[in-house]
Amino acid sequence: MSGTIRTEGGRGRLGSVLSGLVVAVGCVLFLGGFAWGAAVYQPYSVPSDSMTPALAVGSKVLAQRIDGDEVRRGDIVIFNDPLWGDVPMVKRVVGVGGDTVVCCDKDGRLTIDGKAIEEPYTRPGAPASGQKFSATVPEGKLFLLGDERHNSLDSRTHLEEAGQGSVPSSAVTARVDAVAWPDTDLVERPTAFAALPGGVSERGPVEPLFYAIVGGCVLILAGAAYGPVARLAGRRSGTRPGDRSSGRETVDA
Repeated sequence: MSGTIRTEGGRGRLGSVLSGLVVAVGCVLFLGGFAWGAAVYQPYSVPSDSMTPALAVGSKVLAQRIDGDEVRRGDIVIFNDPLWGDVPMVKRVVGVGGDTVVCCDKDGRLTIDGKAIEEPYTRPGAPASGQKFSATVPEGKLFLLGDERHNSLDSRTHLEEAGQGSVPSSAVTARVDAVAWPDTDLVERPTAFAALPGGVSERGPVEPLFYAIVGGCVLILAGAAYGPVARLAGRRSGTRPGDRSSGRETVDA
């Protein structure tokens, strides 16, 4: 008599090996994602409401570690300047070296080198600044404003100082890419600055990092669930996967 031999115990052992591989891959993605994120990003807690509505007071954000020469107009940056209090602060870059920043035009908009800038992140219907000003940004420096213009202490507060309120680009330590808490959201790059020289910056790898960590977690849970599920299935069929003594060989005639 000829036939095909099937070994249920062998299938159980194969399943155990595959589930172990799934867990291992999940651990690599999960731990690797965290390690990569720690190297690329720094967490920051927003101390005031000067960046609302983009960043609410008390929110936790992820900021990509960058050099000052990577900064572009429209970026929300974290910086530290002794003249501003020598503590980490967060503001939006509206002007870079060589720009002439003026407020306001007849429609209440900020202008850079005479080009009006639409700023959807500021308070709707309000002028770009309640304080009229004109400043030329020295090379290697940045002009910074808060999004909530009526109560933000920013470059306008320091207009009488050298550099007309600008800060060195080297003072920037990171660029905000995403809000992590209490809401989870990506920080968009303003399109109004895209037509100016240098354009706008690209977002950092926050999305791939998120998917790597979540995907790793899913794989770990799926792999770990194999054992209990297989044991339950084995009890229902009267076998225990992976157990040699309970493996049954059946012959199909």
